[in-house]
Amino acid sequence: MTVPVIAITNASSCLTDMQVSAAIPALQRQVTLDFRAYWDVDCQLRFLARGEPLAEGWWQISVTDNPDQAGALGYHELTSRGTPLGKVFAGLDLQSGGSWTVTLSHELLEMLADPWINWCAQGSDGKIYALEVCDAVEADRLGYEIDGVLVSDFITPSWFEPTQADRIDFIQRIGKLLELAAGGYISVLNAGGQWKQIAARGEPTVPIPFGEAGDSAATWERQSGGKVSSDFSYFLRQRTLSLVISTRSPAEVSSARIASEA
Repeated sequence: MTVPVIAITNASSCLTDMQVSAAIPALQRQVTLDFRAYWDVDCQLRFLARGEPLAEGWWQISVTDNPDQAGALGYHELTSRGTPLGKVFAGLDLQSGGSWTVTLSHELLEMLADPWINWCAQGSDGKIYALEVCDAVEADRLGYEIDGVLVSDFITPSWFEPTQADRIDFIQRIGKLLELAAGGYISVLNAGGQWKQIAARGEPTVPIPFGEAGDSAATWERQSGGKVSSDFSYFLRQRTLSLVISTRSPAEVSSARIASEA
């Protein structure tokens, strides 16, 4: 099976190339050993030094300083050529006391789960949820270490509905289906055709309007402070119902994948 090559680039001034490249082996291990076991996807990670060209067909995650969307620690979108592109704002992560490696792990896993930003899953309650695999357990304190590198926890298909998976999230912080850990949230489609973000512990939901992203398709991810803010630019999301999947049979849809938040 051909797997995507994802180039990790460092355009930040707060991290050295050595710091960024040193995290890649742990991220590769997370994807290949932990994430693939539940989501049946893999990738090859490569560090791309400044000035080196991005090879045709490669995906990219760029580590930069400051967010281009207020409060965002990271998100991913599609380039004008339709290639997945992730952004990690390490400067804001460091300023807010967060972990840039958790943000990088978060964006990487959600890019792999939904690279084209249009996949959804039907939950055990019959509702349609965005296929976001880190949001429900996104807080830094819920992460885990691989060779000294802190990475994000993630949910398994059993978060949405019962499957043969042996856990609901990898680190087993969640005890029941559709549960949100403290600091977590998820996007759900309401009866009016709007995406709303449901946050843990009774925090308010926020509508995410359709069709206001122009020619951009993106999903906002981790936000500084880990709280839902109505001031954030939710217009970036362009999630459609073209692919509503059931997580009961993830292998049956992985080959058809044409279609991602402390």
